[in-house]
Amino acid sequence: MAAIASQLVFHPSVNQSLKYAATTVGRDKLYRAVQFFARFYAWYLTRKGTKEDVARWSALKSHLGTARKLMRLGKPIEHLQAALKTAFAPAPPIETIASVARQIAYFTYLSYDVVVWANSIKFITLAPETAKRVAKASFRFWFAGIAFSLVSSALKLSRLAAQAKKLKESRPWGEKDLAEEAARETKLEAVQTARLATRQQLTIDLLDVWIPATGAELVNINEGTLGLLGLASSILGIKSHWNSVNGKK
Repeated sequence: MAAIASQLVFHPSVNQSLKYAATTVGRDKLYRAVQFFARFYAWYLTRKGTKEDVARWSALKSHLGTARKLMRLGKPIEHLQAALKTAFAPAPPIETIASVARQIAYFTYLSYDVVVWANSIKFITLAPETAKRVAKASFRFWFAGIAFSLVSSALKLSRLAAQAKKLKESRPWGEKDLAEEAARETKLEAVQTARLATRQQLTIDLLDVWIPATGAELVNINEGTLGLLGLASSILGIKSHWNSVNGKK
């Protein structure tokens, strides 16, 4: 019995899960998935369930949202630093502009989000109209950040596709220089990995963009659809971070 318990407790999957949960990003992505599922399920229960069930899942959604805002308190500075690093990184100018604009938009969005959080926990008190304007501004900058991210990803994918094509066409014919061939294969693998990561980010952004667009009142999508979109993007984010933490491709 002890041997079975030991195998379960020390199973590689358990170790990988603990390693994932030990990261703030990992916990945030997991909480986000539960939050958006609760958002969808609360919407579903308004049609099929009782008021008590709706209230329970709505409360879970709200409390997870508040908890995640607390976890993000230092994020605005991270995005500001990322904007400065991106500005000096070697990349095509238009791609750099889109990337820097993305980071600045996220910095502004999360700065407004701090005010939204402080008001939600009654640390500060805003008039209802002011609170609504601040929340709407937060959604608008979130939307802008995703929009710039989509542009940046599209530009990067185009550049990486051109690089991959060039590397494939540079394959030598006849007698090969093994060192050059190995270097070319390494570069091609790095480009393909970057393309995969960029495609995934593009997919996540295409799923997420409707959430702030609705919050900013640019479109009108129901809570159930937003919950499913957020859940799908969260699962992709969890998978990506899981692979990163556990050294998988």
